[in-house]
Amino acid sequence: MLTSRIFALWSIVLLPFMGQAQSVNIDEYFSPPAAYRDSLGAYRSPLTFYDGKKVNNAADWQRRRAEIKARWHKLMGPWPAVNTTQRFTYLDSTRRDNFMQYKVRFAWTPNEQTEGYLLVPDGSGKRPAVITVFYEPETAIGQGKEFRDFAYQLARRGFVTLSIGTTQASKDQTFALYYPGIRNAKVEPLSMLGYAAANALEALSKEPFVDASRIGIMGHSFGGKWAMFASCLYDKFACAVWSDPGIVFDESSNSVNYWEPWYLGYVPKPWRKRGMITPDNPAFGLYPKLVKQGYDLHELHALMAPRPFLVSGGKEDPPKRWIPLNHTIAVNRLLGYEGRVAMTNRADHSPNELSNLQAYTFFEKFLK
Repeated sequence: MLTSRIFALWSIVLLPFMGQAQSVNIDEYFSPPAAYRDSLGAYRSPLTFYDGKKVNNAADWQRRRAEIKARWHKLMGPWPAVNTTQRFTYLDSTRRDNFMQYKVRFAWTPNEQTEGYLLVPDGSGKRPAVITVFYEPETAIGQGKEFRDFAYQLARRGFVTLSIGTTQASKDQTFALYYPGIRNAKVEPLSMLGYAAANALEALSKEPFVDASRIGIMGHSFGGKWAMFASCLYDKFACAVWSDPGIVFDESSNSVNYWEPWYLGYVPKPWRKRGMITPDNPAFGLYPKLVKQGYDLHELHALMAPRPFLVSGGKEDPPKRWIPLNHTIAVNRLLGYEGRVAMTNRADHSPNELSNLQAYTFFEKFLK
């Protein structure tokens, strides 16, 4: 472990002078630091049914898992049926580096289509794939802020990638998806984003060059929340990377803002003033009910087991987030799995070269 830590420090110092390094030792990040090992905090255990009965074995867990998923869908609003038969419509193509970039269109809700970018590396046969999600699809293909070009970098590494984003909603400052409409949404917007990603996976899986059993998802910040809900709620995602979304409720941070109406606090407009919860600016909708009734997002994390995931933690997800993650580790141990929950940490919210390298290496470990 000491050797690995020295390597990580060496990487931080030297990577800026090395260009794009190829990999890091990702295995060390699957163990909590000693200060948090086996600490479960005040979070309600996913290994206890809502009626208080304990989960004792894998068969019990399957029932408990179904209970968690059903309860959260009931609370957030049930999804429409996922479209499992549609194919992409190809709009144009561009040659880049070692891959082809296609602009594609597909239906991500029952009443709305979207456009994104499909990056297909050279070669033959079925390949692993990663869906990237953000405020718009251009950033992830390299037409945005530095170190957010996840789809581009993964395509260069041989992954088929699909970049999607909420372009129009971001321009409108409504950010998410509202079904059937923004005036009368029946599904919490953050859950609806997960539904849209599920439709994206289904369309992507129909491409002859994609291995449908090896599709992951990645997003940063807003996209990290989106990737987390998608992968937890849709079992066909093989693995996931969540970059600093704030993986549990935390009302001390303005960025871990699940109370906002475009996440889990939906109400018809007019909306609350954006920002922290205060007596003069309270939260509305589902979010305060979830908190009052003792729910937290670690229950959704547990739905990933035994599928692997990485929290690429920054300012919003510091090392203390191992406490809720330990609950999913406990579920994996019950199922006979180790090394399925990982977290890396950096000081800043923004991703950097090292944190991205860790994420790409994680995908190579579990999808390649």
